[in-house]
Amino acid sequence: MAFALLSTAVMAGPRPIVSLEFFAPKTPEGSSRLRLLSAGFGALAPAYFSVTCATDEAGPDRTLRTVRELRAHLGPAVDLAPHFTCVGSSRDSVRRLLDAYRSLDVRHVVLIRGDLPAGMREWAGDFPHASDLVAFVRREAGDQLRIEVAAHPEFHPDAPSADDDLASFKRKADAGAASALTQYFYNADAYVHFVESCSRLGVTLPIVPGIMPITSFERLARFSAAAGVEIPRWLHRRLEGLAHDPQSLQAFGADVVTRLCQRLLELGAPGLHFYTMNSAEPVRMIWTRLGLG
Repeated sequence: MAFALLSTAVMAGPRPIVSLEFFAPKTPEGSSRLRLLSAGFGALAPAYFSVTCATDEAGPDRTLRTVRELRAHLGPAVDLAPHFTCVGSSRDSVRRLLDAYRSLDVRHVVLIRGDLPAGMREWAGDFPHASDLVAFVRREAGDQLRIEVAAHPEFHPDAPSADDDLASFKRKADAGAASALTQYFYNADAYVHFVESCSRLGVTLPIVPGIMPITSFERLARFSAAAGVEIPRWLHRRLEGLAHDPQSLQAFGADVVTRLCQRLLELGAPGLHFYTMNSAEPVRMIWTRLGLG
């Protein structure tokens, strides 16, 4: 029953849509590394590259600069999807960014709420919820942009309850989102349950699982604690035991994540969205094992 419902809810076609996410570098050296990285990944022919947007004051400009550099380096055929965040965004600032991205032939965006920067205690900006930003961009851009939003199979850590989080996700879908990218997770059942719950609410847009390669126990534990991601106990203990053996940890992590990806695709997930952390080899290893290129 779970397989049938999941397949009906999210299948987008026989071929999985595989995409890669980069973060916008802060230094010229980081930008140079990203250009080389994206060129190498380009040979794998992902469906698109997304570029994150930090919630500090310079974040939107850094993302725009990165997208501009990638467009110049990779050419017009590559699909680029910049992120927009609600934090600190005004209607005018979003309009300016939309105009700038339109000039770069960007037709795909990722809209998220974003977390308050350290030290900021009160919300700032015209968009208190991601659904507000989605509705605004849809009105401004019409059907010219594909809008993706965030989803949380293990539920957003700030949500008062699972039902509240599902209702928030439905509002984003109703506001005009075309598809969703999930926070990373290591429990495929959480994804299945989330998609089934969305389907019961009438939300049937494609929900693409986010995939985080495992390269460091300490970094993964830190990220997961901040993002509200559960590391299953068995996985936590194995990674903890390998923390001082990076080579073995990365080999084990690649096995775990590859099996997770295989199961998700078998269950009917429409694709995979890799959080690269601007590092090539961990993603390339999983990509090759999955036979994606």
